[in-house]
Amino acid sequence: MALANNLTAILNLLALLCSIPITASGIWLASKPDNECVNLLRWPVVVLGVLILVVSACGFIGAYQYKETLLAVYLCCMAILIGLLLVVLIFAFVVTRPDGSYPIPGRGYKEYRLEGFSSWLRENVVDSKNWGKIRACLADTNVCPKLTQQFITADQFFSSSSITPLQACGHLHILSTK
Repeated sequence: MALANNLTAILNLLALLCSIPITASGIWLASKPDNECVNLLRWPVVVLGVLILVVSACGFIGAYQYKETLLAVYLCCMAILIGLLLVVLIFAFVVTRPDGSYPIPGRGYKEYRLEGFSSWLRENVVDSKNWGKIRACLADTNVCPKLTQQFITADQFFSSSSITPLQACGHLHILSTK
């Protein structure tokens, strides 16, 4: 039993140490000026880091000091955290699984249409409030200026073998808004 407790203590110490950079990155994101691109990630990252810190500290102390009550709390909290993680993963796969792509003959990439994505994702992207945020994020990056510097015409862009499907999709949207 001592080996199992020592192993649990070591693993929880590692988890505790790993939670520090997670919490620090969340605090760093929260300290940045308002940026629509990371606004959604700010506080969940901090909360996740603190939860991992508390749960791993509970497991470490329980295993190191042979406190069965703390180990029981640790196991319950860890089961809840793992369950929540699974729910988030399943949701992410269900929402993003239909990728909206279809092949184009003679092209090295696939074309993307909004109708091919899941209804939840379509509704959240098409919503004018959300699209404004997405558009602001794209404008903050330097993707669009890079595309205009690399390719003079749309034909050069589409015939290029080095373009990714995401670049093609973004360029199509930029062309459609001009």
